[in-house]
This record gives sequence, structure tokens and C-alpha cells, in this order.
Amino acid sequence: MSSRGRNQVRIIAGTWRGRRLRFADGPGLRPTADSNRETLFNWLQPLLPGSHCLDLFAGSGALGLEAASRGAASVLLVERNRKAAAQLRDNVGLLQAGDRVRVHNGDAVALLRGPGHPVDVVFLDPPFAGDLLEPACRALAAGDWLRAGTRIYVEHARQHAPPVPGDWHELRARTAGDATMRLFAVAGGD
Repeated sequence: MSSRGRNQVRIIAGTWRGRRLRFADGPGLRPTADSNRETLFNWLQPLLPGSHCLDLFAGSGALGLEAASRGAASVLLVERNRKAAAQLRDNVGLLQAGDRVRVHNGDAVALLRGPGHPVDVVFLDPPFAGDLLEPACRALAAGDWLRAGTRIYVEHARQHAPPVPGDWHELRARTAGDATMRLFAVAGGD
């Protein structure tokens, strides 16, 4: 990657199509590749307008900001790294999206264990090197964040498929390179 494109992510479609946003360096931070994001958002497009989204382990914000660009009514970006969270806030300001996009600087699993409110779409893409995916899935399922039909996107290293709660039904899956993308729905929705 050229130095010009380094630490930048591009919004693929929607209101901010083509916008390039900077993101901070951080351990384990790897934005979802454009081709994988395009596939994911093709899966989600009918659900996004007016939806409420939760982007856990937001990092670059590529997933949550893409959802907002495509019509999500609200997005909560959760990022533990202070520098990355500060850059996310700057990007939200640049996009003038503060009325729809909020940034929470804190631990995603701790947030999930606290009080929440049901959302329509959850992006769950922690750093591959950490052991965060399984506790995040458990905390998400045990909290107040999900309802029947909520879609949960899980991205994980190809060789490490986490156990998922019994009421999450896999709708789609794709492996590209070292990443496996999976889309689940909570039972009871269409």
C-alpha cells in the first residue's frame, strides 16, 4: 500500500461514497477489506435504512460508518484504544454525523455486560490475536442488546470459529484469505 493510502479506509457506498477517512494505528487493528465489506453490505442492505447498529471493536470504524452512510438511523462505535477512539470522533465530525453516530471509548465486553437496548445489526470483529470473540458473543447473548431478528456479523480468523449461542442461526458465510465472515440472525425474526 502506498504511503498516501496508509491508515485510510474508503466508504464504499451511500451518502459518503468514496470518502477516505484516516484511522489510527493500533495493535490488531485491521480494517475489513473492501471486497469483504462490499459482500457484507450486500447481505445487509435491505435491513440498513432506519436501523440501529452496534459496532464493537470499531477500530477504523469501517463497518459502522459504512452502515451510517447507507442509511442506518444510529450507530454506536465502541473502541478501547484512546487514540483510535479520538480518530473515530474526528471522522464523525468530518462527516457531520454526530446526530447519528456516537463513539464510546471503552471495553466492548464490559459495555455488553452493562445495561443496553436492542439493536438491529451488530458488527463483531475483534483483533484476531486476542481471545475476545467468545466472551463478546456470550456477553452479547446474555445482555439486552439483541431481539428476534437482530443480525450479528462475526469476522474471525479462518482457523478459529467461536462457539455461538444456540439461538443464533447462520444465514451466510464466506472465507477470504485468513478471514471468515459469518452473518447470523437471532431466532424468531424473519
